[in-house]
Formats: sequence, structure tokens, C-alpha cells
Amino acid sequence: MMNKRTLKKSINAICDEIFAEAVALSLYDNDRNMENDDALIRSVIMLRANYISRISHPEPGMDVQAYYKDLRDKFTAEAQEIVDQLNA
Repeated sequence: MMNKRTLKKSINAICDEIFAEAVALSLYDNDRNMENDDALIRSVIMLRANYISRISHPEPGMDVQAYYKDLRDKFTAEAQEIVDQLNA
């Protein structure tokens, strides 16, 4: 199991990459809908804030390893969903 600091750094790095890609697409692709791009950018910011805060405050009563494995799986799924929306 990776420690909290490493997990936070990984989440920050992934969100930074997705955010940069979303901003670049919104600036350089004139055919895109600006409202959708703004919503995707906000969703990346909310995704990062949500998962960083969940790392620091695990759910009581749940096995720690299972909690962080579930957290990583859910983060990966949500990040992949945002990336798929950017590519569409």
C-alpha cells in the first residue's frame, strides 16, 4: 500500500494533466461548446478536491487497505470518464 503523501501526489499529477488538456482543448478548438468545456474543467477541480480530502479522512469502521483500494478504483473510473468526455 502506498502512503498518503504518494497517493495525494499521484492524484494531483493526474488531475493537473487532465486540467491542462481540458484548458488546451477549450482554447485551441473553436468547434467545441464553451459551456461543456467549463463544466469539464470544474469537474476536474471538484474531483481533485473530493479525493484529496477523502485521503485525509478515511471512513471509520472500514478496513484501511480496502478503503484506499476502493478510493483508487473510484478515482480511476471518474478520471477516465472525464478523459472520455474530453475526447468526445
